[in-house]
Amino acid sequence: MNQRANLRFVFFAKVVLVLEKIFLFSVDLEDVRLGIPYGLQYKDRLAANTIAYLNWLRKHTFKCTFFTVGNVAEKYPSLINEITSEGHEIASHTLSHIPLDQHTPETFKADLSQNIELLLKAGAKSVTGFRAPTFSLTEKTKWAYRILKELNLTYSSSVLPADNPLYGWKNFGSQPRKTDEGILEIPMTVGNFGPLVIPYGGGVYFRILPEFLISLKTKTHTSVQNPLLGYFHPYDIDTEQEHFMHPGLNNSKVYNYLMYYNRHKVYNRLETLVKQGFSIMTYSEYVGKHLSI
Repeated sequence: MNQRANLRFVFFAKVVLVLEKIFLFSVDLEDVRLGIPYGLQYKDRLAANTIAYLNWLRKHTFKCTFFTVGNVAEKYPSLINEITSEGHEIASHTLSHIPLDQHTPETFKADLSQNIELLLKAGAKSVTGFRAPTFSLTEKTKWAYRILKELNLTYSSSVLPADNPLYGWKNFGSQPRKTDEGILEIPMTVGNFGPLVIPYGGGVYFRILPEFLISLKTKTHTSVQNPLLGYFHPYDIDTEQEHFMHPGLNNSKVYNYLMYYNRHKVYNRLETLVKQGFSIMTYSEYVGKHLSI
């Protein structure tokens, strides 16, 4: 290959790389029943729903990150083994899904240490990533980054960079950046919908927003520097789950109704993203390939 042809090849390779559309689809692997009184009286649906996700990912040869609660890893070690054996990443989601503002630095370090230990015991190859329950890493709880560093974690996806009824860190910014402690924070994707700024790429918002509005937003994610981040739970696709009041909703019947709304449409909406050209990879792969900061 002569020099001019080689330069053309490098140029076009860079263009293709910049235009790569990445969807950091992830699963928050937690058992919602454990957050409500007498929750274990309801059917155990976690494993079946996780297998359903694995089947969909396998169909497209995608690998993703499962942010996993320690009590799930302890109860379902064979499931963790199945996840890792297919090349997916296991990351930390704390021991029992307690938000950070309900911890002290000392209790959080003990919680996280036990979580990591259980993940490794269940079959995780390594644990380098973290997601705070309910995106509860805010300016008031940024002391958590010091704990992540002490326990040898390298990245986090725990910040919702907007005002939110539960937790948000509006001034964090929308781009990944390293904190003073050296942890790479990859904040959740948010978008403006009228007066609201919401994480449209995952969870309940992915289900309740009109699909054409989501498509308009996702079309702006056309480069590796601007990935689409989404978070899902086992229950987000579960059309057979018994109805009960979900935790953290202050017993609101309206919010609880939305927790069940449009679950049957999640796969169709995910397929739409695939047709738009999005590919899915693990957080650790994305960090290794595209974030040299």
